[in-house]
Amino acid sequence: MPNTKQDWLMFFRDQAEQDKSIVVRMQKDYKSQASEINKRIKAYRDAVISEKESRSTRSPLQNNQQLLHDILMITYTSNIVMLESRNSVWEYEYMAFARRIGELWEPFCKLAFDFPIKALNIIDPPNFAEVQSGIQRRALAYINALSISNEEKRELKTHFSIPWSLVDSGGIKLGLDLHFEQDGIHYNCDFKSGFSSNEKGNTNRLLLVASIYHSLSDQEKTLLFVRQNEDENNHYLLTLKNSPYWDVYCGNDCYQAMKSFTGFDMRAWLDNNVDWEGDISPEFREHLKRNDLLKYLTW
Repeated sequence: MPNTKQDWLMFFRDQAEQDKSIVVRMQKDYKSQASEINKRIKAYRDAVISEKESRSTRSPLQNNQQLLHDILMITYTSNIVMLESRNSVWEYEYMAFARRIGELWEPFCKLAFDFPIKALNIIDPPNFAEVQSGIQRRALAYINALSISNEEKRELKTHFSIPWSLVDSGGIKLGLDLHFEQDGIHYNCDFKSGFSSNEKGNTNRLLLVASIYHSLSDQEKTLLFVRQNEDENNHYLLTLKNSPYWDVYCGNDCYQAMKSFTGFDMRAWLDNNVDWEGDISPEFREHLKRNDLLKYLTW
């Protein structure tokens, strides 16, 4: 099995080149070709990561540092080859490329939580139907205990039921990108590459979801990790940051916060191991340079 960054790049590039010749014959549409090649590279990556895990003799938290290093390197190099392969059959333009770099960032960062150095447990998000039932049950018990007439209680219950009927019509998903428990606190996290002009709907959803978590208990915290520096985002990010519901971390503050939770210094790992411009192929680099896309290769 490969060991160094260059070894892994060679491994994934060899696999991609072999698959490309097959996929191009099978798929005539360039979008389908790009999708199929990347699907195969991801399958190779998942297989080698699974093998790395199975070979690891780690007990909880022990040896996670080396295992995480290996998995991050495998993921980074496979991401490079997926970008190169996609571009070789369907050239990137700026919007697609910027979005893709952001899409790769979230699962990469989450690896530090999957293989933490400090103790934490990945948990499932609460079920909204159960949360709703609990809120309604407590509210109705409170109304029934009031020293008012039965007619007034019925009136209160009618008014209380109206907003719930509106909520039921659309449904609410409390699942975010990451949920973990540490020292008795439940952390509910969302990752965003950045906030642009079309984020209004997502911002409103995040405010609603975080307000529900906030109402459950003091043990529920909502965290927002944003890849871009704060001054590179628009007012939708400020709306979340200025709300009482979200703890917002941008740019390098993200990595510092992740380190405090996981014990792993992702910023240092990136500085020591990641060189996007130097690691990508000359052909891909030339395309990005010609189209002013190199500036998006920032994590």
